[in-house]
Amino acid sequence: MIEFLYRTDFELTDKTRFVSWIKEIIKSEQKKCGDITYTFCDDQALDEINQKFLNHKDLTDIISFDDSIADIISGEIFISIDRIKENANIFGVSFEEELLRVMSHGILHFCGYTDGDEEEKVIMRRKEDEKIKMFHVEHSFKNKKK
Repeated sequence: MIEFLYRTDFELTDKTRFVSWIKEIIKSEQKKCGDITYTFCDDQALDEINQKFLNHKDLTDIISFDDSIADIISGEIFISIDRIKENANIFGVSFEEELLRVMSHGILHFCGYTDGDEEEKVIMRRKEDEKIKMFHVEHSFKNKKK
C-alpha cells in the first residue's frame, strides 16, 4: 500500500497516478511493492526528524527510513516542500520536476541505490531521470487553500 500524508499546505491532486508511477518504479527495478508512506512537510518538521533520528543539523529535502525486506520495498519517506521549492529555483527546474526527482530518489534508496560518492551520485541521477520520464503528467499538484 502507498499512502500520502500531509503536514503542510501542499497536496497531490492525482494520488492514483502517483501510486501507479511509484509501483512502476518499483516494478522496473524487479522489486515488489510493500507498505510505503510519503509524508509531505515543511523544513521545520523535517529538521526535527533529522535531528531526532539521525543527529544531523543540516537542512535536507528528504529523509527515508527503509523497512524493505528482500525484494519487498517498504518504508517511510519524509519530504520538505520548502526544500523542493528552493531547490527547484536553485537548479532551474520546475517544482513538479524537482518533486518527482525527490519522490523517486527515496524509492531508489529502498531499491539499494546510494549516493555517498560521486560515482554513486551519477548513477542515482541517471536513475532519477529514467524514473521521472515514466511520469508523463503535468499539473498534478496543488496547494490547499488556507
